[in-house]
Amino acid sequence: MGKIAFVFSGQGDQKVGMCRDLFDANPIFKEEMQSLDKIHPGLIDSIYSGSDEELMKTINTQPALYAIETSLSKMLDSVNIKADVVAGFSLGEIAALSYAGSFSDEEGMQIVSKRAEYMQRESEKFDAVMTAVLRLDQDKVNELAQKYEFVFPVNFNCPSQIVCSGLESEIKEFEADVKNAGGRALRLSVKGAFHSPFMREASDDFRTYLDTVEVDLPRIDAYSNYLGDIYKDSVKDTLALQIKSPVLWQNIVEKMISRGVDTFIEIGPGSTLANLIKKINKDVRVFTSGSLDGFDKIKEELC
Repeated sequence: MGKIAFVFSGQGDQKVGMCRDLFDANPIFKEEMQSLDKIHPGLIDSIYSGSDEELMKTINTQPALYAIETSLSKMLDSVNIKADVVAGFSLGEIAALSYAGSFSDEEGMQIVSKRAEYMQRESEKFDAVMTAVLRLDQDKVNELAQKYEFVFPVNFNCPSQIVCSGLESEIKEFEADVKNAGGRALRLSVKGAFHSPFMREASDDFRTYLDTVEVDLPRIDAYSNYLGDIYKDSVKDTLALQIKSPVLWQNIVEKMISRGVDTFIEIGPGSTLANLIKKINKDVRVFTSGSLDGFDKIKEELC
């Protein structure tokens, strides 16, 4: 058997009640959630008793997903299913680095909360959104985006799926151009133009904050969204640049596979990354972990 990769999901799959079956049935998952709730009080209530509208706010979404993902990885560890390599999509990179030993779970919660605070602040400055472009290749999406001053291709997810960030006023026209070119545009459930120049001040402030905490090099191979490859040095610089730079997800997955990964486990409440990976390469095994059924299938196949 080849290597196992844990891939930690980003914003978009969050919803009130996510992973409730695991919280109720798995003591390892619940214990980790409760531990992180002490660092970020009200976390569990926001996930299981709050509103989708509140949970969708970046300042709430990112800590909530970090807690879910860290708890899922602890649950898998408890049955001796461990990652050889890790990557995270956007905020998922914080959980990936925590798993890889760059900082503790508790420190990761503090780091992701600061990241969310800065990104929420910048999101409120602009009427900006993100939209996924389907059925068009990278060159065509770049060509269409170049017509606009404030539309940026930012997430290179898989063949024929590229996410763009931009101002609402320009994105509407851009989406019409996408349709006319034979593509499809699908709005994401996030509020803000992430991984674009709109996040410059958030990136700068996050880098300043990271100087106040200790961040080690990962103990296992961890892939950077910004580099599209393995972290080698300057984790703080790279992690801060990620906020205002494109996510090179397809590059990451392809490099993992070329280096021996044949099994991917999505660490998160949904299946977004699992679906992207299947589109990148149909020959690898892909699992999701965000439910009792998913966890049972992983144990059946890998234990």
